[in-house]
Amino acid sequence: MSRTKGAGDDSLPAGANALVERLNRFGLEGELLRQSLAHRSYCAEKPGQPSNERLELLGDAVVGLVITDHLYHSFPDLTEGDLARVKAQVVSTPTLAPVAAELGLGEAILLGKGEESSGGREKTSILADTLEAVIGAVYLASGYAGAADFVLSLLGDHAREVAAEARLGDPKNRLQELAAQMHLDSPTYLMRERGPDHAKHFTAEAVLGREHLGTGEGRSKRDAERRAAREAFAVLRERTLAAETEPHPEADA
Repeated sequence: MSRTKGAGDDSLPAGANALVERLNRFGLEGELLRQSLAHRSYCAEKPGQPSNERLELLGDAVVGLVITDHLYHSFPDLTEGDLARVKAQVVSTPTLAPVAAELGLGEAILLGKGEESSGGREKTSILADTLEAVIGAVYLASGYAGAADFVLSLLGDHAREVAAEARLGDPKNRLQELAAQMHLDSPTYLMRERGPDHAKHFTAEAVLGREHLGTGEGRSKRDAERRAAREAFAVLRERTLAAETEPHPEADA
């Protein structure tokens, strides 16, 4: 793999260029940046190079605090149980790994030869753990404010979406119930996917009968279906409200 000059004696993977520039804006550079990207398999081959495991532990705590603080202030009506469930969903490997892949961490991680040859750059656990390490390093470099800006730029939209679902209810269930009230067929979902295994992107279409009422995209089938259901629910709900406000013939008599 070609290399680009990084901080320290060795170099970082060439694919790290864009990532390095973004992290530099949060004050993360030099040896701290290098350590945040150093997987233990790499450190086993490079004596004296500290791994990112301590930073990962710190980053796990930081991202949990940032997301919980954001939810607490943005959604004052969420119960303690809802806050815990939303936080757990947002700060999870299935959520963090695709975010890490989109950020470009897969190309930037420093891996040992064995981990490299076994596809370590695409492993969800390594991607998620490295993202937490980078968050921990950003916290050390720029403090809580900088870390909060970084975390929310990556996870804020998803956190707000999951919180809204916790408050309003699962959109697939709501669509199912509304369809039943309107004496319509139960909704089904058509699914398409693209991208490599570690960064799949899904598109779902919510179908009632033969009518396609909603489309949603996401990093998982679950997210895509929920977004499609939410869009379809809005369409059906609008039709219901329109029917309720239509004048009845007997009212004009």
